[in-house]
Amino acid sequence: MDLFELTLIRQGGALMYPLLIVSIIGFVLFAERTLFLHKRHIGSEVFLNGIKNLVRKRRIVEALTLCEDTPGPIANIVKAALLQWERGSEAIRGAIQSAALVEVPTLERRIGTIAAIARIAPLLGFLGTVVGALQALYFLEQARGESAMFTQYLAQALISSAAGIAIAVMATLAHHFLYGRVRALTHEFEWVGHEIHQFLMHEQTHEGSLVDANTASEPETQK
Repeated sequence: MDLFELTLIRQGGALMYPLLIVSIIGFVLFAERTLFLHKRHIGSEVFLNGIKNLVRKRRIVEALTLCEDTPGPIANIVKAALLQWERGSEAIRGAIQSAALVEVPTLERRIGTIAAIARIAPLLGFLGTVVGALQALYFLEQARGESAMFTQYLAQALISSAAGIAIAVMATLAHHFLYGRVRALTHEFEWVGHEIHQFLMHEQTHEGSLVDANTASEPETQK
């Protein structure tokens, strides 16, 4: 932090220190959530194609192992569907929905705190403005027209408001960015859940038709 920044903080008054703390907290949360959401994102289509190939070959254990070795909520949703494969359509759909409901709050964690920072920062800045304005008026009354300190207190009031608004703008942008990433992952959940559900139902129907065909051909063979 250079001399200009230190001077700016001092000129902004005592409320600049809470604003500085709030901005640091917001930055840390934004960096942590960005890295977390980036790690939770995988190539869904490639992963799903690998699962489908294993299921077609009836290598279900290997498919479940692949889900366990793959990080992220997509793998957890597919694993939940595979575990309910033999129980029918409703069981698979329920497992997918339950897995998604568990994953979404994890993705949204701490994003609300950034939104709260966006609301709190302007209030802190406005409080600094009010304090600076009151100090300026009090000094102007005591100084009987001397304007040097009055100008300093007026600058303090403006700096604190400007800092609060700037922090609020950055926090709002960060919140919208993270919320957009969560929404994109949620849509991906829906697509993957629909795809794996349809695929498992198709495989289950195909397997049943093969069993029926083999059963029907047995009497003819015996004849």
